[in-house]
Amino acid sequence: MKADIHPDYHKIKVVFVDGTEFYTHSTWGKEGDTLQLDIDPKTHPAWTGGSQQVLDRAGRVSKFNQRFAGISFKR
Repeated sequence: MKADIHPDYHKIKVVFVDGTEFYTHSTWGKEGDTLQLDIDPKTHPAWTGGSQQVLDRAGRVSKFNQRFAGISFKR
């Protein structure tokens, strides 16, 4: 590795919204800093998938489903 081109990799503490905490290595902050999360990855839809629905604008999804309904990928 080349010297003086890589970011400092050090140990930090991460604290979840519910108070749960753990230690990890990161390039964020300085050695010993605490990262307070505003969004909890255990409950936020961005990480859990949520109950997202596909919006069918101008019937595109239904047209796609009709067009490719008979295709199967059996071996």
